[in-house]
Amino acid sequence: MSVIDELLEHNHEYVASYTGDKPLRPSKRLAVVACMDSRLDIFAMLGLDLGEAHIIRNAGGVITDDVIRSLTISQRMLGTEAILLIHHTNCGLSTFTEDEFDERLLAETGARAHWKAESFRDVDVSVRESIRRITQSPFVAHTDNVRGFVFDVETGELREVSRTADAA
Repeated sequence: MSVIDELLEHNHEYVASYTGDKPLRPSKRLAVVACMDSRLDIFAMLGLDLGEAHIIRNAGGVITDDVIRSLTISQRMLGTEAILLIHHTNCGLSTFTEDEFDERLLAETGARAHWKAESFRDVDVSVRESIRRITQSPFVAHTDNVRGFVFDVETGELREVSRTADAA
């Protein structure tokens, strides 16, 4: 049995206890942008339930054009106002450089990507850059309640990152 078949079996069990549809608009008016890392259980970490927040995930939890697209739809069409960013310690994006990634892609595929991996060495700097990208976007309607955090994969603790390095 493949892993996908296993997951479909679990879905059949889930259906038996499914409580039905939730409202389309997140009740906490919150969007969370987080890394796709499988060690991050966003709902448990924040005490969220289904229907309370939009969860947007990608490699590193970095703010890319597609994340801006999702945040814009989340706010302008579905009523969210607050944005919580979650990056984390021991992130895969901190294990290589842009040049290493570009060269590997070129060697393995014969082509260069039209996008960047967004690798980083300092997670706090990456969080600050993500906050900057959100607050400077003309498309994100509500930028007054954007906060960034680093999740410690060893302890489970969230640590807030100040918007500026000198405030740290």
